[in-house]
Amino acid sequence: MFAKFGKYIGLCLLCIALTVGCNGNQPQTDNPTNPNTTTDNNRISLGTTLKPRTLDPADNYELAGLNIIYNVGESLYTYKLGTTEIEPLLATEMPNISEDGLTYIIPVRQGVTFQDGTPFNAEAMAFSLNRFMTNGGKPAFLLGDVVNTVAATGEYELTITLKQPFSAFPALLAFPGTCAVSPQAYKIGAGEFNPNTLISTGKYKLAQFGSDAIALDANENYWGDKPANEGINMQIYAGNSANLYNSFLTGAVDVAYQSLDPNQIKSLLDGEEDNKWQIIEASGTNVSFLSLNLQQEPLNKPEVRQAIAALMDRALINQRVLQGQGEAVYSLIPTTFDVYQPTFQTVYGDANTAKAKELLTQAGYSASNPAVIEIWYPSGSITRGIVAETLKALAEQKLEGMIQFIPSSVESASFFGNIGKGIYQAALADWYPDFLDADNYIQPFIGCSKGSETTGCEEGAAQSRGSFYYSNQVNELIEQQRQETEPETRKAIFSQLQETLAEDVPYIPLWQTKEYAFAQNNVAGVTINPSQNIPFWTINKQ
Repeated sequence: MFAKFGKYIGLCLLCIALTVGCNGNQPQTDNPTNPNTTTDNNRISLGTTLKPRTLDPADNYELAGLNIIYNVGESLYTYKLGTTEIEPLLATEMPNISEDGLTYIIPVRQGVTFQDGTPFNAEAMAFSLNRFMTNGGKPAFLLGDVVNTVAATGEYELTITLKQPFSAFPALLAFPGTCAVSPQAYKIGAGEFNPNTLISTGKYKLAQFGSDAIALDANENYWGDKPANEGINMQIYAGNSANLYNSFLTGAVDVAYQSLDPNQIKSLLDGEEDNKWQIIEASGTNVSFLSLNLQQEPLNKPEVRQAIAALMDRALINQRVLQGQGEAVYSLIPTTFDVYQPTFQTVYGDANTAKAKELLTQAGYSASNPAVIEIWYPSGSITRGIVAETLKALAEQKLEGMIQFIPSSVESASFFGNIGKGIYQAALADWYPDFLDADNYIQPFIGCSKGSETTGCEEGAAQSRGSFYYSNQVNELIEQQRQETEPETRKAIFSQLQETLAEDVPYIPLWQTKEYAFAQNNVAGVTINPSQNIPFWTINKQ
């Protein structure tokens, strides 16, 4: 997310969180395991730096808790491991959708019980989704903005009606927080949350929670395939990546994930050369970009925006700033989606100085009459500060003074509060998705609910992102893809949208994250999903 504005700000924590859940401070097993030890060869120890704020699926909006909910809970749909391809989980098949796109009929699985012994059925699933929307937790808007009604229309049949057609709706039902929860353990009502409880239907059950350790036990009554291990012991090094790093080096934890600093990651990457440990690398879904305010000079001129796009040297940024731990991206949609089109690379290339000069000349700028642009970023972001300085130096060296970038910083609260007010000419920011669908990288950037091509975006996504971009055609295309159920047709619409972005340049995509986990050599089966969750059940010791 755009480090997220408004109701989206919660998921900004995704960039730093993993961790797991809690079920009170009392052990839930007959033979509780001490999560601080790794003596049991049938259990996996995992180290991380952050603990979850809450484990209530209706209120959790950070990866720290979502990673546990993903492993303990189950939603109607999920993603094939390591991909963004949706498949049924508690549903038995993909939904049957009415012709008007408003009604979804979903068959749900039989023979499933919650971890407290309560039977699962369509009524329990309806209870869980209605609770997610009604209780008013941080992620409630995901369904609340889209769903009209949820009801059991049979013992194992769920019917959901929408307020308007939304082809990405199954992706919302794959969000871990929409998992089934036991009607015997939870209540519906505004603010009715159970932060230290997690009772669902998944492969693990919550066994123990403490301030610095969490334990999950394999669910002996699970309806499907059992985990490859007997449980997970998670050690939380709260905010202390040095302790996590040292614990992994000494073998105190089997797996280290989220969050090591770039220097620690580089050191561990170098250690692979001596086969000291394993590196698990995956493309992330966090996109960093430069937002350009179309209502401020000189960025109101398309040639200036296009010149900046041509100037960008993503390889230089990755090497000098990110230490090789990023991945160049040429669209706001990351490479993990099959609709990704590298349109900025096709149109501008990288570090295309000649094209940048040509465009600036067309716009009336020269060394004696430079385009002066302030690039703002939150003062707490060291990375974005270095990127801004790198862009300043790049313009000085390559454009002979035709553009003057002025790096400027402000504390985070002011930064995010000011962007939608149009105060900044340009801003460096990043975006984590609310759900894994390409729509969530397009509509939140260039959609606009109020405005015109003369006045720009006065209210809506583009205004809140600081570009104030408005296009009737783009708004129509967004609505078309949201209603389109044919994948190839929808893909073609996304292609057109990405081409328009590269032509109009309200934003310049720069890089997407790489995600790293590190495992000892006797550990197998570690996978990082595009959602940044790790499926614990595939991990085992050899």
